[in-house]
Amino acid sequence: MDTRHLRRARNSRDGRGEPDYEPSALGWVRKHVEQVIRTGTTDGVTINGLPTVLMTYRGAKTGKIRKTPVMRVEHEGRYAAVGSNGGTAKNPQWYAGLAAGAVVELQDGRATREYRAREVSGEERALWWDRAVAAYPDYAEYQRTTDRRIPVIVLEPVGEPDASG
Repeated sequence: MDTRHLRRARNSRDGRGEPDYEPSALGWVRKHVEQVIRTGTTDGVTINGLPTVLMTYRGAKTGKIRKTPVMRVEHEGRYAAVGSNGGTAKNPQWYAGLAAGAVVELQDGRATREYRAREVSGEERALWWDRAVAAYPDYAEYQRTTDRRIPVIVLEPVGEPDASG
């Protein structure tokens, strides 16, 4: 997959250098993204005081480049993107594209790398869910307040073999 469009969007000073970039309609997301673009790092960009990472990806429905902060859930160089959407009844907008195996660019601190997304299930999901709740305890409450099973997407570095678990 050609991911040059993700790099161009990242390298633009205002994040809008790529014509396909479309900022989020959600004010808090725009604010977080603008802070990362301004400072060049996700350090200090938090949700409820806990660290985040920034995903850059192409939207499944619009084809536009999107940037979304998610809680930092990392284990041995892999990350989890938890589709909690704050415990609401619907999955977040980014879920469809990532569940389909998208390649995303993820920024953690100043480091940026490409990752392939895949949804996990069964024991692997349970393991990553426990890691996610340890990183952000509110996830447990979100799961209690919604009827849907909150999806967990694992992001694995592109070019490295799959290492489930």
